[in-house]
Amino acid sequence: MADTSKDSMSEALADRAIAQARAEPQAPPAIAQSAVLGESEEMPEGSIPVKGYDFNGGVDLAALLDSYAQTGFQATAFGQAVAEVRRMRAWRLSDEPVAADEKEELRSAEARARVRCTVFLGCTSNLVSAGTRETIRWLLEHKKVDCLVTTAGGIDEDLMKCLAPHYLGDFGLKGAELRKKGINRIGNLLVPNRNYCQFEDWMTPLLDEMLSEQQSKGTVWSPRTMIWKLGEAIADESSICYWAARNNIPIFCPAITDGSIGDIIFFSSFKRPGARHAGRRRRARARTHTRALG
Repeated sequence: MADTSKDSMSEALADRAIAQARAEPQAPPAIAQSAVLGESEEMPEGSIPVKGYDFNGGVDLAALLDSYAQTGFQATAFGQAVAEVRRMRAWRLSDEPVAADEKEELRSAEARARVRCTVFLGCTSNLVSAGTRETIRWLLEHKKVDCLVTTAGGIDEDLMKCLAPHYLGDFGLKGAELRKKGINRIGNLLVPNRNYCQFEDWMTPLLDEMLSEQQSKGTVWSPRTMIWKLGEAIADESSICYWAARNNIPIFCPAITDGSIGDIIFFSSFKRPGARHAGRRRRARARTHTRALG
């Protein structure tokens, strides 16, 4: 038979210990107290409180964007970038003291007030592939920047969009399956092969003109002067290159051959000098574009 007297005694002792613990509260461990309830130092003077936009005041886009600086995380980085752009656009040489070796023509307050920042805008080609192209075009159309620096796709896809549109797709679409259909993928954008063919048809006669000018006048074409000629020829107000040419804003693209323009120049180089483009070449492109939106 089991001895229940010891079990009963253990339960009684346990109940007594619990009762004592409840009757005599103990202080929490010091290490926990110091970690959670430790004294704070005062925040540095000028510290900015976190505060987001209050839509109860209505929808004000300018105020919403201004509020990003106090929102935190990446919104604050955006707000800091906006502040830097504003500072850059507001700067004048007259804000700086006259240096001892300053040029004579830049010593007067009036002359110094006319000297502004030279604004360089840099963008990768995926920004032109996407709808941000229209934002960049607006900046050049209204002379908000002094020059543009971009990659090869930033040129050929700007011009290509004047001839045929890109389409929305999905990041998960398989490149191999799209290739069978003659479609290229740029992130979640789709570009049919025929767009490249139309671009080639448009550009090849211009290459012939440029070659003729090089042979007859000794013109040496740089990426900048080539882009200027292409922008002038496209004559389309939706184009970045068009507004760069019209407003005399240089576009620098050192690797202009690293894209469709390079393909077209390469294949044109096999023709006799001065020969015209004989017809449309229905050729598949050698690669599936997989540039991600940035």
